[in-house]
Amino acid sequence: MPHPLLASASEPALPIWLADKGTWPEVAATLPLSARGFANAQGFEAKAGTHCFLPDAEGNLLGVAFGVDEESAKRVDPFLVGKLPNVLPDGVYRFETDVARPELATLAWLLGAYSFNRYRKRASKSVRLVVPKGVDAGEVSRIADAIASSRDLINTPTNDLGPDGIETAARHLAERHGASFSSIVGDDLLKQNLPMIHAVGRASSTAPRLIDFTWGKDDAPRITLVGKGVAFDTGGLDIKPSSSMLLMRKDMGGAAATLALADMIMGAGLPVRLRVLIPAVENSISSNAFRPGDILPSRKGITVEIGNTDAEGRLILADALTLADEENPDLIVDFATLTGAARVALGPDLPPFYTDDDALAAEISRHGEAVNDPVWRMPLWAPYQAQLDSKYADMNNTGGPMGGSITAALFLRRFVSAAKAHVHFDIFAWNNAAKPGRPEGGEVQAARLIYALLKDRYRS
Repeated sequence: MPHPLLASASEPALPIWLADKGTWPEVAATLPLSARGFANAQGFEAKAGTHCFLPDAEGNLLGVAFGVDEESAKRVDPFLVGKLPNVLPDGVYRFETDVARPELATLAWLLGAYSFNRYRKRASKSVRLVVPKGVDAGEVSRIADAIASSRDLINTPTNDLGPDGIETAARHLAERHGASFSSIVGDDLLKQNLPMIHAVGRASSTAPRLIDFTWGKDDAPRITLVGKGVAFDTGGLDIKPSSSMLLMRKDMGGAAATLALADMIMGAGLPVRLRVLIPAVENSISSNAFRPGDILPSRKGITVEIGNTDAEGRLILADALTLADEENPDLIVDFATLTGAARVALGPDLPPFYTDDDALAAEISRHGEAVNDPVWRMPLWAPYQAQLDSKYADMNNTGGPMGGSITAALFLRRFVSAAKAHVHFDIFAWNNAAKPGRPEGGEVQAARLIYALLKDRYRS
């Protein structure tokens, strides 16, 4: 069903005039004299992101003027209209002037209206948009709902969303789409040869687990998604400072992105055989916590020396990636809030991705630009592999003091050998400040672009 914040063209709606500095005089000339005079009195110039409420001759709201980026701008933000749901009064609105990339503008409206209200009740708003001509309301609604659900997961603190809560969310999603679901919990991880997931999560009072669900026909192209599900990361015995723990509820952002993408794929009925693997743990401190210097076995048979217990995400992903790889899938995509080094390199809004497949990398970059889900390719620089050497084991779980996102990606690559293609996204999963279409808080990164890529590849 269409999103409750979308309206049909038959509903009465207030107009939104979109203009940039160059086109504003032309647009203003079409307005009633009272509205034009009011805008001039306010000094409105259609600067990008600004708005002006326009009255009719009786002083009632006639419509809204909104400034957009000029075409000559170095970077045009197709999500800019995502600011509007937060500044408009309740009502139904329509774009009166042509909107660039109307599907993205509609999505931005829905994403910008998102708020997390579980713990603090706020007055609800009903700011609805008439679906622009040519926009698939059902498609945009499915994407927006998937992102909202996963934003909720990231924003929920760990006391209400531990590894078991991640499993519950995944189970409900799988059941809604008719997927087959299983979970390997606690010591059964050792019996099923998933020792690193067990080691990282065993110190928590909530047992570690591997969440596993599949959907689609067995003979369809095999797509496997792997998401890092660390419900909270103390850093383990290499404990984080308190300031670094404040956002660690988002350390399951990779799992949330995976679930959002899975929701999009299944909701659209893409002709693929989808498998989702989420190692869900809490990296806690207890007498049985894994230690610096421990040497862990892995499902792959590679032994891993622990250089730092705060580099735990790659350990749980390694076992899950090995399991994924055993099916020889056409594509493995993993999402993980893996390194602070990625933020140093590219900041919070531009996740790096890593793949050996040049054609896949080009597809990712193209679709990321097309759907305003930006990412940047980083190199799997082979000489840095030496930073993962260990004197006592096959490899160490940490590299040197620099290039940390690259060495983490190189670590993961060691556990994928049979899949036709593999891509790793090192995401931040959080907006430090509100931006159009991206409220402050949990964020789903890179999922929309992979959905667009798969839809382009496989939908007939």
